[in-house]
Amino acid sequence: MQASLGGGGGPGDGACDAFFFFPGNYAPQTSVVFSSILGPSHRGQAQPGMGERGSGASSSGDLVFRDGHLISWSLEALMEHLVPTVDSYPDVSAMTWDGGHTSFTFLLSSRVFMPPHDLLVRVGQICLEQRQQLETPGAEKAKLKSFSAKIVQLFKEWTEAFPCDFQDEKAMAELKAITQPASYRSFGRSSAHQPWTKGLSSRLSPQPATQKDILGVCCDPLVLAQQLTHLELERASSIHPEDLMQMVSHMDSRDKHRCPGDLTKTYSLEAYDNWSNCLSMLVATEVCRKKHQTRMLEFFIDVAQGCFNIGNFNSMMAIIGGMNLSPVARLKKTWSKVKMAKFEVLERHMDPCSNFCNYRTALQGATQRSQMAKSSPEKIVIPVFNLFVKDLYFLHKIHTNHLPNGHVNFKKFWEISRRIQEFMTWTQVECPFQKDKKIQKYLLTAPLYSEEGRDPGDPGSNPTSGSQCMEPASPSACVSASLSLSLSLSVAIINK
Repeated sequence: MQASLGGGGGPGDGACDAFFFFPGNYAPQTSVVFSSILGPSHRGQAQPGMGERGSGASSSGDLVFRDGHLISWSLEALMEHLVPTVDSYPDVSAMTWDGGHTSFTFLLSSRVFMPPHDLLVRVGQICLEQRQQLETPGAEKAKLKSFSAKIVQLFKEWTEAFPCDFQDEKAMAELKAITQPASYRSFGRSSAHQPWTKGLSSRLSPQPATQKDILGVCCDPLVLAQQLTHLELERASSIHPEDLMQMVSHMDSRDKHRCPGDLTKTYSLEAYDNWSNCLSMLVATEVCRKKHQTRMLEFFIDVAQGCFNIGNFNSMMAIIGGMNLSPVARLKKTWSKVKMAKFEVLERHMDPCSNFCNYRTALQGATQRSQMAKSSPEKIVIPVFNLFVKDLYFLHKIHTNHLPNGHVNFKKFWEISRRIQEFMTWTQVECPFQKDKKIQKYLLTAPLYSEEGRDPGDPGSNPTSGSQCMEPASPSACVSASLSLSLSLSVAIINK
């Protein structure tokens, strides 16, 4: 079988015998925080022992290259290679598939094999060994000063990219022990790593919305689509790269390298999934009220169309999902009065046939528009999150972590890292639309149908407010809730 990584398709479009890469076409369009540790000099030049011999592979110690690109490593070798040495700062740009994010890929994927704290300890040991060589009698002070600055830069960039790796006292103590001898300066994001979900309950504590339905708050489908985009970007931007890598790697119950306590760090993933579920329930609640059912259906169809035009595919999928819930789908007379042309077009975009081929084509178009955009609205790309996670899981599942020689499969983790970086680029886009607090408050706090499908306004019903629905249930629920759709789709595709 062959995993297709190109065009508009995704994993599962074909058979999967080999793992092919086309790095020139798929390099992430984003700057990498590790640019400085990759070194500006010697870009594109072959490293000693790289074996520039056509398509053949060569080995330089425990680093294996093909066509000048790093394809596999041993963990110890790459740890030593990425740490500054006495005489030089490593230039690994010539080894990377895209010219510059080996460090990000390594730090992101290493947590599959060891806890971040263990990696921190080992890197610290290597740094200490290098420093001790410079502290011998007669050593040049200028070299020690230069080396110390490189160490500070290395850990500064690590903390900026993965702040959650340093959120416990044990990791911070280790970090201080490593950097204290150097002229250490503060980390820019020391407090920014706390996800907004830590204060989710307090922020959603206002009284439930007093309006009876969404039309009393907003009757313009485009405006509502814009407010949904605000909420999507706010929640998606709280997700860290390591959250996604941990979630994917923890799905395999046979994984022997789980990091203790990792599941407690993925609240933002659970909250994002809960948000999508609540939006679907809100749509069903609004439609199933006793009045204006036809008008409400047509209104949400227009909202979904607005989300599609903006590039907000996640809200679009949630809205369509809400209209396909049983309480709405069984309103036969109401559906017979709805103009179905727009809805059928939207459903075709979300058709699961051929591994969501239509959706992937639309996503590719939105991505290209974003890359060429000159205005902020055109930069927005919000993928269907469950499908995005499914793709990551598929890559993780069908490709082994280790090659026959025992090395880490760098190609696999490079591709996972590339996709995560692309997602992070999308989440960092600033929403250009004016925020309407009244509309957003209603979307977050409006009562929803209970599980029994009863109207929250009916006597005896047990309504669930939007804030209650948004509140994470437990850290461990993240994997089971966020990936219910993803896992089922992955299994179906793998079995084909």
